[in-house]
Amino acid sequence: MTTLTVSGRVAQVLSSYVSDVFGVMGNGNVYFLDAAEKQGLRFTAVRHEGAAIAAADAYYRASGRLAAGTTTYGPGYTNALTALAEAVQAQIPVVLVTGDAPASGARPQDVDQAAIAAGLGAATFAVTRDAAGAITRQAVEYALTKRTAVVLAIPYDLAALEAADEELPAPLAPKVTDDVDGGLGQAARLLAGARRPLILAGRGAHLAGAGPELRELADRLGALTAGTALALNLLNGEGYLGVAGGFGTDTAAELMGEADVVLVAGASLRPFTMRFGHLLGPDSTVIQIDAGLQPTHPRVDLFVSADAKTAASRLLQLLDGEAAAEGWRAEASTRLASGPGHHPGSEETPDGRLDPRALATALDAVLPERRTVVQDGGHFIGWAPMYWNIPRPQDLVMVGTAFQSIGLGLASAVGAARALEDGRTLVLASGDGGFLMGLADLESLIGAARSAIVVIYNDAAYGAEIHQYGSQGLTEKPMLIPEVDFSGVARALGAEAAIIRTLADLSALQDWIDAGAKGTFVADCRITSSVRAPWLSEWMQASQAAKAAVAG
Repeated sequence: MTTLTVSGRVAQVLSSYVSDVFGVMGNGNVYFLDAAEKQGLRFTAVRHEGAAIAAADAYYRASGRLAAGTTTYGPGYTNALTALAEAVQAQIPVVLVTGDAPASGARPQDVDQAAIAAGLGAATFAVTRDAAGAITRQAVEYALTKRTAVVLAIPYDLAALEAADEELPAPLAPKVTDDVDGGLGQAARLLAGARRPLILAGRGAHLAGAGPELRELADRLGALTAGTALALNLLNGEGYLGVAGGFGTDTAAELMGEADVVLVAGASLRPFTMRFGHLLGPDSTVIQIDAGLQPTHPRVDLFVSADAKTAASRLLQLLDGEAAAEGWRAEASTRLASGPGHHPGSEETPDGRLDPRALATALDAVLPERRTVVQDGGHFIGWAPMYWNIPRPQDLVMVGTAFQSIGLGLASAVGAARALEDGRTLVLASGDGGFLMGLADLESLIGAARSAIVVIYNDAAYGAEIHQYGSQGLTEKPMLIPEVDFSGVARALGAEAAIIRTLADLSALQDWIDAGAKGTFVADCRITSSVRAPWLSEWMQASQAAKAAVAG
């Protein structure tokens, strides 16, 4: 075996799992980055350590392929923590390769990085000279099998030392345990007897590749279908209701509430998906199939721990010959066609700025059809999934929702842009507050993207806070942001840009697309803060009801 340093051994093993690394170079990872280059790994430099993990996270969400982020020890490591927490809570496999305190003992400036990671729910794997390769493999396979973020730490005094020879076995294929015998028979009986069945798919179903089987199951049952935002259009077809939760239409929500048997595949049934307890009717029977070991919501009546694809295939066998429910889809189609959709927005607003709903509708007509959308967190978060055509689940990368953060959008766009290989255009939707948080990595995106469009919903404020707390009479001064000319900043960094004050101003974006959509275009869209997103109204009502219940 070729003589390698500890960093070299880490890079060697990592290269059998990943092709892309994102990060910022520093004392703690300089030897690793040198070794990574020798191993043929593609390194994309970002300008803030927080972008290292966010980019690797989004790379996985957009492509299904593992990537790594890297930082130095100490402040470089702590800068990455918000993105690390988001990856843990969103169950995204990602590896953070970082420097760490010397194996011989911590220095005055060192912090307990393993303890910090544990506080976020991330496991730390510290390499040694004797087992650098084995520990690296252990860390990566833990991330993949547990669907989580891990920290791979290289002690500072070991990074450049020669690593011991190791005989490493071939990587093991991930094991999938399917508990499909205990509950699927009962699930099949419940579905066979349903008059108004509904199949709700989540990101777990998408990752399992269960879309075709669940779609066939829905057709066999005559079921309506829906998806969480992260499984958008996975079950598109006859009877598809769209997104479940605050991004869906009221008509679709009413139909979901009338289902008598609901099969939930790979969805955790978070409060936003459940419309804070109002999505499903009180008498509906809820069956959940998930790779976890227990139900994720108290509404679940029957839980089956299984891979969604395997379970759906078995249900198809068990339901062979069953007659589809009659009339349910026809009724739903009629009601969807006659019921109200999303509000189209208004031509005039109190402050003369753009209505974000009308803007979103106009943008959908302008943006290239082959698009992958990265959505940062913030008040504007629903406009893309509500108003834009997003063809596949992997074409909507929603970041910050698990940890309820903002500011990860630009960094995530870098990773998603690197993941795109089929000529798609990367579209980032961000608010002005979150965009300013991650501004350093606009330069990273411009350097990394073949074709990218940045849409900034610029209301000169932290919009969610304006609606939640400004509406209660709290001071708005800390919630306001001075009007920033993002188009000027973008041009200074090498992008094309325009300020969008009217829908007619989108002609500048259209011209850029018509010219080939090469490089990065930043659309600084000046929107009103007078329009409150439906999902936020729903959340505020639920919060007020909860407070009233406690007070009562």
